[in-house]
Amino acid sequence: VQLVESGGGLVQAGGSLRLTCAASGFTFDDWAIAWFRQAPGKEREFVAAISWNGKIIHYADSVKGRFTISRDNAENTVGLQMNSLKPEDTATYYCAKMSVHASGWFSTFDYDRWGRGTQVTVSS
Repeated sequence: VQLVESGGGLVQAGGSLRLTCAASGFTFDDWAIAWFRQAPGKEREFVAAISWNGKIIHYADSVKGRFTISRDNAENTVGLQMNSLKPEDTATYYCAKMSVHASGWFSTFDYDRWGRGTQVTVSS
């Protein structure tokens, strides 16, 4: 199982970035995928998640209306379009595959495979 994030970078406040998570080594369209983020000195927090068929989507309140999660099962990728970025969005962003033992959508314990992350820095 491998998850590889890309698309991070440095952007000014109000700008946009698109992150991509490329998956391999498992049956991608069987599993929900999520994005989490972790800022220095803070716990990893939920950002967004999408079900296997894209019909169920969840967002953290802090990103609703600004971020959009999507998936392409033909390409084994999940995207995160981030608009109207704020300095507080600065973090390392991780994608994760839902665990067969998951009891919900929002905890790191609901996911069993993680990428290495991509850094997003938003300057004020």
